[in-house]
Amino acid sequence: MILGRRAMLGATAGLAVPRYGFGQTPTIRIGVLNDQSGPYRDDGGPTGVVCAKQALIDFGVSGKGWNVEVLSADHQNKPDVGVSIAKQWLDRDGVDAIVDVPTSSVALAVSTVCREKNKVYLNSGGGTSDLTGSQCSPNTIHWTYDSYMLAKSTGGATVKAGGDSWFFITADYAFGQALQRDTAAVVTKAGGKVMGSVAYPFPETTDFSAHLLRAQASGAKVLGLCMAGADTENCIKQAHEFGLNSSMKIAALLIQVRGVRALGLDTAQGLRWSESYYWDLNDRTRAWNDRVKAKTPNGVWPNMTQAGDYGVTLHYLKAIADMGVAGAKADGKATVDRMKAIPTDDDCFGPGKIRQDGRTLHPVYLLEAKTPAESKGSWDVAKVISVTPMDEAFRPLNEGNCPLIER
Repeated sequence: MILGRRAMLGATAGLAVPRYGFGQTPTIRIGVLNDQSGPYRDDGGPTGVVCAKQALIDFGVSGKGWNVEVLSADHQNKPDVGVSIAKQWLDRDGVDAIVDVPTSSVALAVSTVCREKNKVYLNSGGGTSDLTGSQCSPNTIHWTYDSYMLAKSTGGATVKAGGDSWFFITADYAFGQALQRDTAAVVTKAGGKVMGSVAYPFPETTDFSAHLLRAQASGAKVLGLCMAGADTENCIKQAHEFGLNSSMKIAALLIQVRGVRALGLDTAQGLRWSESYYWDLNDRTRAWNDRVKAKTPNGVWPNMTQAGDYGVTLHYLKAIADMGVAGAKADGKATVDRMKAIPTDDDCFGPGKIRQDGRTLHPVYLLEAKTPAESKGSWDVAKVISVTPMDEAFRPLNEGNCPLIER
């Protein structure tokens, strides 16, 4: 199989620990598959690879008697490209686990491949809640966030603040559709209403002006952005250019710290959004950020998705140490079962747990962008408004229709 040039970008990273001779030491291979060149590059991309490698360092693989190699590739936000890379990695290159995979259409496809081949899928970037719902898999862990969590935290807080009528601009693929679905359910359950919506082609759209004019004409109080990455940033900037922010509340249902920083606090101040990680939450998050930030391309501080690449990789390594390398390489489902049996704990997300459906539980933070006067530095962009406990932040286990859950 021949991969495109962009798909092969960074396709093999250096060994994370030294070899001791061919065939003498068992080796685990991890493939970080994400967007390295498109609208989600800054949400995952090369920094996500750096964070996955940091897990190897913090775990201390070099003292465990086994090796770990990290590969990376660009799926270009295309399910067929993602599936081709995943199959090549699993069939030819001996990859044992695939990490990250933003773009939910790609994530769902890769999850299916890993299940068919009994390998491990460690999702951080794919956001659809269907990964632990109707399309859940015994080989998949969904670590960082999902569309239900974002809808409940950001959407729920916006409705409580008086935003009871919504218009959605939605990326027309699995994630955007799931996020609109889950947020609309939160709005209507609270007594609000959806005034309209428009779907745009992903990832080809950069001009949102026509969609913004439709939203403004709807009379809705809230503009719900069911998108991510550069799309969210572009849409917010264009909304400000139209002055739409003076007549509608903008609900950025998925934006991360780098995106808020890119907008600038003059534009972003007062914006609220939800994340399960922020660098300035506590001493552990600050210490981890200090360990990683000097290693990232262009000095980019890790965001929620990239921290998730670290957290889920670290927990995977703990499960391997617990069950043995041979067992982990032989049976992906058994490895995921072991991950579910071990409580989670790392410097980014703190203590947590993984449910039967593969959903990792940890607290969720509602953040608000600071004013320029409040900020003490270029990455000091947010303050915590509220915290949702981990057992309340995600969809209840019995409501997801996951086939793995007995009823």
